[in-house]
Order: sequence, then C-alpha cells, then structure tokens
Amino acid sequence: MDKPVIEQAVRDILVAIGEDPDREGLRETPRRIAEMYAELFSGLKEDPSELLEVGFDDEDHHEMVIVRDIPFFGMCEHHLLPFHGVAHVGYIPQGRILGVSKVARLVEMLARRPQVQERLTSQVADFLCEGGLKARGAGVVIEAEHLCMTMRGIKKPGSKVVTSATRGIFREDARTRAEFFSIIEGKR
Repeated sequence: MDKPVIEQAVRDILVAIGEDPDREGLRETPRRIAEMYAELFSGLKEDPSELLEVGFDDEDHHEMVIVRDIPFFGMCEHHLLPFHGVAHVGYIPQGRILGVSKVARLVEMLARRPQVQERLTSQVADFLCEGGLKARGAGVVIEAEHLCMTMRGIKKPGSKVVTSATRGIFREDARTRAEFFSIIEGKR
C-alpha cells in the first residue's frame, strides 16, 4: 500500500471540497486515513488459499459444520463507504475440517478488500469448496447494512441486504440446503 500517495490524494480531496488541509483539525487527517486504509484493505495482501490449507484431517466427521453470526466490516467498492453485518457459513467436510476461527478469518480476509456483498458471499463459498479444504459443499448467507444506502442516496437506515450462495451438496440436495437454512434461521 502506497501511504504517501493516499495522503496526497486525501489532501487533494480536502482542497477540492473547500477545506484547508493545514488547519489544526485536519493536519493529521491524510496520515490517519492512509493508516486506516492499510487496515481496512489488508485483505488485498492476504491469500485465502493459504488460510484454508491449515486444517485437521478427520475422516470420521462428514456432517455439517456451521459458524453463524460472524460480524464483519467491508468497504463498498462503488462509494468506498462501509457495509457491516453478519455472515453465516456452513460446510460439509470431505476428510478435512477447519479450526472454527479460520472460517471467521476467511470472511474477514475477503471483506477487507474493495468489495460488493454479492461477490463476498460467493467468494467465501467458493474458497471452502475449491480452496485447500475441498469441502463437499458450502452454504453462505450474509446480512449487512450498507452506509452508501443509509447515509446518502435513498437514505434508508436499518435496511439490510441479504445474499446467499450454495455450492456442492448444498446446491444439489434440497434437504441439505433446507437443514442449513433452518439452523441459521433458528437463531432468531
């Protein structure tokens, strides 16, 4: 990440909106935003495949594993405003299981990129089935509030966008899919 370029761009934006980037309250803003962007977009430097290579061989478990209510924050690539919510992720192992923290880490890693919720949902499911885990199937549901929709444009705070993706046996078998949705909906 090129922090000096980000700092200059922020200074340029401040000037363009009619502000003085050298006034006391704004003097450190370009540096702070460059540091913030390094954190918010840290997923660009990380390879999710490496994360999924760390698992446990467990030939005896072939049932559904679900981690639900995983909080996350992402940045909408259309307006560079945050969206935040929870992800519910399930998969059926095929000889390997992940440590449950790795499921949450996968969501976080993929969310920390310029992103759209639809792509994020698909990427999580794809990496579970096609990445190092090679799960028999995966289901992902993400519920999020988008600040680009709540603080600008239509201005509808509290509106949620819900996206889902199913892969493998979750897509092919209606009973498996129904079990997944039943478990994640049972939380309410």
